[in-house]
Amino acid sequence: MPKTPLDVSRREATIAAGERISRSVSTRLLFVDDEDAIRATLAAILQQEGFEVGVAASVPEALEFINHQSFDVLLTDLNIGGPGDGFVLVSAMRRVQPSAVTLILTGYPDFETALEAIRKQVDDYLTKPADIPTLVAAIKERLRNPRRIRERPSKRVSAVIQENTDRIAQQWLVAAKANEKLNAIPISDHERIHHLPALLTLLSETLECEDSETLKDAFRAAIKHGESRARQGYRISQIMLETRILNKVISATLQENLLILDLSSVIADVLRMGENLNGLVEESIHAYERTQRLGQTLPKLHLNLFGPRRQSG
Repeated sequence: MPKTPLDVSRREATIAAGERISRSVSTRLLFVDDEDAIRATLAAILQQEGFEVGVAASVPEALEFINHQSFDVLLTDLNIGGPGDGFVLVSAMRRVQPSAVTLILTGYPDFETALEAIRKQVDDYLTKPADIPTLVAAIKERLRNPRRIRERPSKRVSAVIQENTDRIAQQWLVAAKANEKLNAIPISDHERIHHLPALLTLLSETLECEDSETLKDAFRAAIKHGESRARQGYRISQIMLETRILNKVISATLQENLLILDLSSVIADVLRMGENLNGLVEESIHAYERTQRLGQTLPKLHLNLFGPRRQSG
């Protein structure tokens, strides 16, 4: 049956209405950056590209948006006020609005290796300054083909350290023995490493809680370690070298486990772990110095008490 002018008119009206609806349903994007110039400029460009943009300058402001408004996309700087704050927002968006696309902007190309390891939790990342066509294309591609994020159990840094204590200790021993300055100290593997598993356990416990008993146990272990190193003939520079090696081994272990780490707490935990480890090393050095002084005093005391008597004339 041939179409009448009325049918054609209705069809054209339907298409026009569909186009109007399509234009009215724009993609809602939350953009978070603490730099005023970038926030204003990029938000305006994204609006010109057809996105409905919400803008936040801090983590609390962004969390308020996430908890009270719906978004299709989260675009956040990696560091907002504090290191790695962008991960906090990604984690929050994954929990509250799991279907939203999440993208990270980073000004640190050398961090790309670590970011690559967590790409299954972050949809994509781009290096600042962002290339606008690339950024827009990445957002649209992720919206067209959303990635199915497989939920993984997230763990705190403390749990990863506890689960890998023996492995960290063995890797540290290998690295310490490979160091010429440390290997020059003639002690057995047991003497070199016996303190480390307990230290790692206590270090992880101080991340979970800072009650007085846990801290006392940690400091007692640090004191015992310092006294032991003094008797074994270490120098303070060698104790510090051991600590730097331990930091590297722990960092490598955490990077290997980034996929299962809780992104919302990992940066704070790592910073806190560094502070706690530095505090324990300081306590070890104080104990080392006390033991050294005592070792120098005892021979003098022995001579005064038990030295040769003068013979009477």
